[in-house]
Amino acid sequence: MLTSHSAPARHSTSVLPPSVCASATLPSLMPSSLPRLILSLLLALTILVAGVACERPSPSAAASTPNTTTKQLNVVATIAMIGDVAANIGGPRVNVTNLMGEGVDPHLYKASPGDVRILADADVILYSGLHLEGRLADLLTRLAAKQTVLQVTASIDEALLRQPPEFAGHFDPHVWFDVSLWSKTCASIRDVLIEKDPAGKDLYTANTLAYTSRLANLHAYATTTLATIPASSRVMVTAHDAFGYFGRAYNLTVLGVQGISTDSEASLQDINKLVDTLVSNKVPAVFIESSVPRKTIDALIEGSASRGHKLIIGGELYSDAMGAKGTPEGTYVGMVIHNVNIVTKSLGGTVPPTLPPPLQ
Repeated sequence: MLTSHSAPARHSTSVLPPSVCASATLPSLMPSSLPRLILSLLLALTILVAGVACERPSPSAAASTPNTTTKQLNVVATIAMIGDVAANIGGPRVNVTNLMGEGVDPHLYKASPGDVRILADADVILYSGLHLEGRLADLLTRLAAKQTVLQVTASIDEALLRQPPEFAGHFDPHVWFDVSLWSKTCASIRDVLIEKDPAGKDLYTANTLAYTSRLANLHAYATTTLATIPASSRVMVTAHDAFGYFGRAYNLTVLGVQGISTDSEASLQDINKLVDTLVSNKVPAVFIESSVPRKTIDALIEGSASRGHKLIIGGELYSDAMGAKGTPEGTYVGMVIHNVNIVTKSLGGTVPPTLPPPLQ
């Protein structure tokens, strides 16, 4: 759908002839016999009427006033990581709404009637796919028949996706934890915005170049910072198996108490097996997640303590949701920096005292 633009026009600021507008000498118009007070009042009133007439635009001029505003594209993203990419690429030409906010688990999310209305009013709908939004999948499929709906991970070569045996034949949907892989979604988001708003092509193209450059710097920061963790401590244990891409990209062994989806419960056998690993490898810390209850992590700490091994919570990581809006962690770049720094410090690595200039 093309955005319509009204034609430029000019203002007209005079209806009366200049000779009338300029006329402010009324003694010749007023009887000299009138009392001075009445004469003064009539003089003031006449000047006021003439001034209003001179300043009021004509009907034709008002109708042709230039419209410099552009209607924003209404973009709806299922998760904030996608919405943040769209906002960076779209800039002022888009209005982005994220269905799922901070602390929300997309695996368990159910659309409310309000969400259905938001989706129905969207010019563009962006979602991850790969079974991340499992309970929304049917609704998104129905909407795709009449609206512009984009699966952002479809632009990534399947050969680059993880498909571990424990995922039962499914791809791992948590692509955003490999920054170099997540940056591949930018081009498809750019293209769908250009399709809906061709007039914004130059802006969308320039913003995509700038943002992918920023993500390249973010990937480099994550690589060099996490590399400082000693080889003996490069084991990362989290509440659920969301950090597989993170481990593969940055050379860490990642273990999750739960599987790919938080819809499943960890068994006592799973917990005991992880405790064995933690104790034998003397892993110093485990991590909780902002969108997942911590009860299974607490079970690991208790199990390790019963075996004489002190295990601490290294910190809270952002996994399936970003931080609060308006905070650094409420952006994709800020979320990744937070996770990288927490993991590095907790496992014995060194975090740079300041961020490199491209990420500040």
